Amino acid sequence: MSAWTSDELNKIGAAEEVRIASRRRDGTMRSPVTVWVVRQGDDLYVRSVKGPTGAWFRGTQQRREGRIQAGGVGRDVTFADADRTLSDEIDRAYRTKYRRYSANIVNSVLTPQARSATLRLVPRESAGATPGHPASSGRR
Repeated sequence: MSAWTSDELNKIGAAEEVRIASRRRDGTMRSPVTVWVVRQGDDLYVRSVKGPTGAWFRGTQQRREGRIQAGGVGRDVTFADADRTLSDEIDRAYRTKYRRYSANIVNSVLTPQARSATLRLVPRESAGATPGHPASSGRR
């Protein structure tokens, strides 16, 4: 796995939403869905409003791989479970970033159900990368 660049963190973290497409077991990509994304430190997080039963969230659990697009950045990612000890900090990031929305809307990502379906987006090397190219490492 690789790390987010400062530019990627800034662009994706500032984006209103992220489009997420998860990879199916057969390797094909699901249709992208749009969700809110927050930055906490040097990590990016997303939550399923419907919790673990949300269709897009369930899709991320099969191969734990996919692709995101936000803020002009497209990147292959691994969907990692968020560290539960960071839930309050991630809540604060959602409240701060999306405070212009009504409390009912923001609270939809702060429920115990949504908190239990928090994913950390971990950048991966692109599948189409070539040797010697910065996006290539051979790791999958």
